[in-house]
This record gives sequence, structure tokens and C-alpha cells, in this order.
Amino acid sequence: MILNIALVCRRISHAIACGALAGVNGSADSTNVQGEDQKKLDILSNDLFIEGNQWGGQLAGMVSEELDEPYSIPKPYSRGRYLLLFDPLDGSSNIDVNVAVGSIFSVLRTPDSRRTTTVKDYLQPGVKQVAAGYAIYGPSTMLVLSVGNGVHAFTLCPLVGEFMLTHPNLQVPEDTNEFAINTSNSRFWDEPVRRYVDECIAGKTGERGKDFNMRWIASLVAEAHRILMRGGVFLYPRDNKLPARNGRLRLLYEANPIGFIMEQAGGRASTGHEPVLQVVPTEIHQRIGFIFGSKNEVERIEEYHKHPRRVDSPNPLFHERSLFTESPNML
Repeated sequence: MILNIALVCRRISHAIACGALAGVNGSADSTNVQGEDQKKLDILSNDLFIEGNQWGGQLAGMVSEELDEPYSIPKPYSRGRYLLLFDPLDGSSNIDVNVAVGSIFSVLRTPDSRRTTTVKDYLQPGVKQVAAGYAIYGPSTMLVLSVGNGVHAFTLCPLVGEFMLTHPNLQVPEDTNEFAINTSNSRFWDEPVRRYVDECIAGKTGERGKDFNMRWIASLVAEAHRILMRGGVFLYPRDNKLPARNGRLRLLYEANPIGFIMEQAGGRASTGHEPVLQVVPTEIHQRIGFIFGSKNEVERIEEYHKHPRRVDSPNPLFHERSLFTESPNML
């Protein structure tokens, strides 16, 4: 199955590399089940994942960001013991500006391979994953994989067309001076997230006593890969912009596989309130707040959620370390 996934990622890499020359860039003029605009490459990548994995005999079914319902392996193909959950092309909005994108996948055991899969079969917490990984399509194409015994990265050799082990036993540094968050949403953040980001921005003059750099690529795979290679912390927390949603990223095929990779590499993955791999899903396209990366930074953010700072003034201009300081003489 992993070999089939690797073959699919090679085919997607080739399609992305051809880009406008192959006529695969741009919008597909359609939306997925989440109501998001689909790119031509979203649909092509999804089709390649299904085509490349349904015949191998290892899978009982699949779930994808681009499918409304689970896909059961059809006859005459043999049905196997595993379930494949995937985001076929993460960050596809970056395709037209030639920024790195990727594919994310998660593998679970099916409760019963003798019958057609149901939605309930996929609603397993991330700790139940038997394998997870992602492919990143950047200056080079890399496949990052864990089967529960560490994290290893393979680089696609363009000369022989095979993935070769280039980065064995990757480890996320426990400490970092980089954070990644979309600051345009700052007015919607909960207080613990605002507190953490304020401390990072304050740098050496603030409570942390050191300067931080901020990065934001708007591609989950690219963010995860940077953190895996050199450390950092990524925050896409639940906020109040869309109160009905419990976050932005999908739990089963984005947060869980990336969280699995991070924790296998010595990092930490969290919702801010609890380990993300412990969350019991309630639906296949469930969204969740997601924070991951260098262990000590994620634990600090979790601590801020457990013990939020009391803010007396409702006016953000007068919060601690803000633009103005309250004075009894102020009118």
C-alpha cells in the first residue's frame, strides 16, 4: 500500500511540474463537500489516489477531502484490512503562484474487512493510526513517512524515478525561535493564543527574553515540513471568526497524520486543550483547532489554555503590553 501511495505521489508530482504546460492549473469551477473552490489539480490528484490504491487488495475503503462520503473498494477488487484517509492536494490555492503544496495521508485498520465500510469505521482517534505521511512537491519532491517507529524522509530522484532515503530518523528540536500563524485573524483569537503571540512579538524586550521570527506559507504540508526539518511551532487555532466551526483544519486527514508525524519525531501536536491524537472524531470531515511543532513551545501554549490570564479591561488598547497604559487621570 505504501508503495502504491508513493507511485501516486510521483504521478501528482509530474502533473504539478508540468503545470500550465499540461493545462492542469486553475479552477475546476466546482466546490467540494466543505464548500471550498476546487482546482483542476484537486480533482486530478483525488482521482489518482483512488485509481492507484483501489486495486492493491490492502484497502477496505477510503476517505478524501474531495469526497462527500467514504469510498468502498468495488468489485472485482479484493477488500483488505486497512482504511486510507487523505487530502490529495493540500494548499492547492498556492498552485497558480508556484508555491510548495503536498499530499497528506493516514492509514487505519478497518474494524471488519468482511463487510462494506461505514462512516463509523473511520471515526477512530489518531492514536489508532498504523501509518501516516505526506508528500511535498517543492524544489524537490519528498515523501515523509512514519509507520510508528520514527520518521523518515525520501527524496524523489528525477534520474531513476524512485524515492530514495535521504533523511532517516528525523527529530523536531524541542526549542525554537520561529512561529507560524495567520495574524490577519488576530481579532478573533482566544486570549491564550493572543498572549503567546504577543510574547513572541515582544522578543528580547518581553517576557521570553529572545527574538522570534514569524513564517506563514498557507500550506499545511509546507509548514509541517519546515518545522520537521528545523523546528518551529504552527498555530491554526479555533477562533471566533466562524463560531459554528471548531477550527479550520480537518481532523482525520490533516491534523491526525501531521500530528502523528510530529509526535513520532519528538514534537507535540495539540488542539491547545488536549493532544490532537486523543480526540475521538464524530464525523469524517470534522474540523479542529491545531497547534504543533517543537515540544516546549506547544506545551507552553497548552499551559496558557489551562490557566488563562485574567484581562480586566475589554478594550484591547489597554491590555498588558499594549499601546496605552491605563491611568486614573485618563478621561
